[in-house]
Amino acid sequence: MTAATTSKTSSWHIGDTELHSRFLLGTAGYPSPEVLRQAIVASGAQVLTLGLKRTLAVPGHGDASGDNGFVQIIRDTARAQGAHLLPNTAGCRSAHEAITLAHMARELLGTHWIKLEVVGDEQTLQPDPFELVEAARQLVRDGFEVLPYCTDDLVSAQRLVDAGCRILMPWAAPIGSGLGLLNPWALRTLRARLPGTTLIVDAGLGAPSHATAAMELGLDAVLLNSAVSQARDPVCMARAFRHAVEAGRHGFEAGLMPTSDVAVATTPVGGQPFVLL
Repeated sequence: MTAATTSKTSSWHIGDTELHSRFLLGTAGYPSPEVLRQAIVASGAQVLTLGLKRTLAVPGHGDASGDNGFVQIIRDTARAQGAHLLPNTAGCRSAHEAITLAHMARELLGTHWIKLEVVGDEQTLQPDPFELVEAARQLVRDGFEVLPYCTDDLVSAQRLVDAGCRILMPWAAPIGSGLGLLNPWALRTLRARLPGTTLIVDAGLGAPSHATAAMELGLDAVLLNSAVSQARDPVCMARAFRHAVEAGRHGFEAGLMPTSDVAVATTPVGGQPFVLL
């Protein structure tokens, strides 16, 4: 079974590409290429992220192609599963560096998709909102479909949309923390204030229940890496997250019951007794 046939949730889009799986998977840190391949199959993911710093040479340092073999492994795996590659600029500290890396990725991988990351703080790896907007604006002009990794701050998100981004990737918590949704209110606000923008929760999810919670808020998709690659059984965990994402989306589409601070009887009591014959 290929990735394109595993998910039963409603379809969505990245640019002009229709997707059915709402689970995007990172490819770093797996015990072996074979475990990675099996995890991708189990996840049903149709989009795989690829860290450029890991696979491309820094300008002025060695072979410009930068291919250390990992790129071909991911290419072959993606092709076999019918998945799309989403290169990212993780590790970049400036707009200029991220823009340069994005152009290298387009040449090497033949895709105009780019997950844009510009780090602003070394401890939290929080995105730099100013460099991020600058890089996004330029890359949109250069013909990229820009998916910026950002915080859950509404004003920063609006600036990225103004720069031409149709998809945003707000964090749930700092990268690799596994803390889950630290501020559900902020994510819910993003959903309400940016109804026409695709929102993919990225970073900080550590358990399948976190993914379900994100999807129940009406977010469009979930991207994660460490929670699967660092699990005792990455393949089993990938499968668990796939089902969690689908369950959360189904719950949102079905309509969650309203919450109440008091008990509400499930069986109404009428004023007259009655007898079933």
